[in-house]
Amino acid sequence: MSKKTGYLLGILLTIVLCMILSWYFCCGTNDADADPHVKENQEVMPIPVPKVDKATSMDFNLKDPDGNVVFNYIDNFNFDTSQYSMLQPVSGQVDEGIGKLLAYLNADGNADKFLDIRGFYDSDEENTSALASLGLARANAVKNYFVDKGVSSARLNTFGELRDALIPDGTIYKGPIQYKMTLRLDDGAAQDATALKALADRIKDDPLILYFNSAQSSINLNAKQRQQVGDISRYLDKVAGSSLQIIGHTDDTGSRTTNTRLGLNRANFAKNYLIQNGISKGRINTSSKGADEPTASNDTEEDRSQNRRCVVTLNEPNN
Repeated sequence: MSKKTGYLLGILLTIVLCMILSWYFCCGTNDADADPHVKENQEVMPIPVPKVDKATSMDFNLKDPDGNVVFNYIDNFNFDTSQYSMLQPVSGQVDEGIGKLLAYLNADGNADKFLDIRGFYDSDEENTSALASLGLARANAVKNYFVDKGVSSARLNTFGELRDALIPDGTIYKGPIQYKMTLRLDDGAAQDATALKALADRIKDDPLILYFNSAQSSINLNAKQRQQVGDISRYLDKVAGSSLQIIGHTDDTGSRTTNTRLGLNRANFAKNYLIQNGISKGRINTSSKGADEPTASNDTEEDRSQNRRCVVTLNEPNN
């Protein structure tokens, strides 16, 4: 073989080898042969993990108006979504804190100190209470728990506040209650008496009236009625010896005996409704007038609906 022939064969083999290698690296590996999830030298993008906000949790703590800590516990009252009845059982730390609060309020030199209880709720929750807001209803439930433990309701003030920053733990709001000790001014007693007298006059001048559908005992409150329930609750908390009288009324459909019984059933239903919303059953009396005191004629359904009602009136002490 001549040198020229050998040279040509070398070139030919080189070309063939290059073609084979080119085909192998460019076309010889397809998607079916590769890893179905990760290809060689391909960057793997991490799967995004949704951010989960940490649930809100407020401590059960209390400071004296001068800044000294009375107590501080991690536990607090908890509530289900859209509910104002606290979850049970209540933490032992909470009960211990209430005991310290009671001792603090009863100590010498603390007669002018009061506790503000502020309940929170968010705008996604439904107000299932008879009060102006779910936050106020939660604060009222906590207040009643304190009263059951011996704390005077006259030393407790309740408030409600919308706070959309609240984040539930699943369906539970942990400790949506805040506490603040306040100091009454020197003329505070006189101011309180004046404010309570004005509150009593407002309640009596515009009594709470609850209307019922025919042969039914359901209660649906409007915004004004919720405010009235809140006013009544506040007055009863602050004034010892005060009470409520609930009188049930009906239209003239049916016999007098039947209507008297129906009126009393409605009055007792209204009583239980107010008890469920934090008013002591010992402060409520009920009676019935049946169809004897209509406020409208009974000629039309609209008039009869005005007669199917319960009237809630306030009794001041010694009245």
